[in-house]
Amino acid sequence: MVEFVPHPVPHNTGWIEVISGCMFSGKTEELIRRLRRAKFAKLKVIIFKPKIDDRYSKDEIVSHSEQALPSTMIEKAEEILALIKDADIIGIDEAQFFDDKISNVVLKLAKMGKRVIVAGLDMDYKGEPFGPMPTLLAIAEYVTKPKAICVVCGSPATMTQRITDSKAQVDVGATDKYEARCRKHHYIP
Repeated sequence: MVEFVPHPVPHNTGWIEVISGCMFSGKTEELIRRLRRAKFAKLKVIIFKPKIDDRYSKDEIVSHSEQALPSTMIEKAEEILALIKDADIIGIDEAQFFDDKISNVVLKLAKMGKRVIVAGLDMDYKGEPFGPMPTLLAIAEYVTKPKAICVVCGSPATMTQRITDSKAQVDVGATDKYEARCRKHHYIP
């Protein structure tokens, strides 16, 4: 009997995994789950997050469900290359807040034989592609798009609804500023 393997694991090579979706879809939770499993396997893991995201912690990535793992805050994506040491797996949270150079950094890491797991918002509150995420999605070997639940109707939500008057593309927040919505109930304020 042949065993079905939905995602064959590459051998002797690096690769890129992207976890992308709307707010409250479980992106960071999934990133933490994968990184914890790698730690159980005694792989060396290092985690990065952008300096702008200090909502819950400065030295951890933290999911909305309060799961956490130690991380390093950085300002620029290029800093990752100098800090990875002998890590087998590199985790990057909130990738949408980095500039486009994050894509080149991730490619370099994969070419170095590293497994790179990136999490970030695919679209901003207007429903437009967010920062470097389209490129990261395009270059990834594996893409996971979790869904949230629409706060209006309970349908699968893929959109991030801003509930404040801010017009800035980047306005870091959580339930104080955003809700998950389905396409039908999402609107641009």
